[in-house]
Amino acid sequence: MNIILFGPPGAGKGTQAKYLVKKLDGYQISTGDILRDEIKKESDIGKKIINDMNDGKFVSDQIVNELISNIIFDPHKKNRLIFDGYPRSLSQAKNLSLLLENSGQIINHVFFLNVNKETIIKRIEKRKIEEKRSDDDLDIIIKRYDRYMNITKPVLDFYSKNINFHEIDGSLKIDQITNKIDNLIDV
Repeated sequence: MNIILFGPPGAGKGTQAKYLVKKLDGYQISTGDILRDEIKKESDIGKKIINDMNDGKFVSDQIVNELISNIIFDPHKKNRLIFDGYPRSLSQAKNLSLLLENSGQIINHVFFLNVNKETIIKRIEKRKIEEKRSDDDLDIIIKRYDRYMNITKPVLDFYSKNINFHEIDGSLKIDQITNKIDNLIDV
């Protein structure tokens, strides 16, 4: 089963992705984690990524698509992919559809964890203290939230036409969101 989780930064995508990985014996595909790994490696791509993130921008589709492609074609991960925050643009969504088609896979469910900006701010402030994440600067997160909601709207429109698209109130408690997802995946 392949699943996409959408939601602005701090919506709880990572928490739900980790749950689904355990439940479905899947693989979490978090562009955030993939990008942070590139930054840690201090590669040329990593340097470009950090500059974009510090400016509150998203990393280019070309870089993200290249990193994602390697994962999709891994035979051990086939039909066990939990996408956490990817795709973020219409270009990435179309690329993902093409990659999945070329690898003989589909997306079984798309979940949008819809959360307002005020809730995100509270969560990010808490996460910054608890997890000490370097990408949790509040000003940057607010820029990323606004940009996310603007850029991702066409992607949500793209997927929302499908019967497997589910919008969930992301301001609910973690276990309430998990229960809603469980009820929808029928596993």
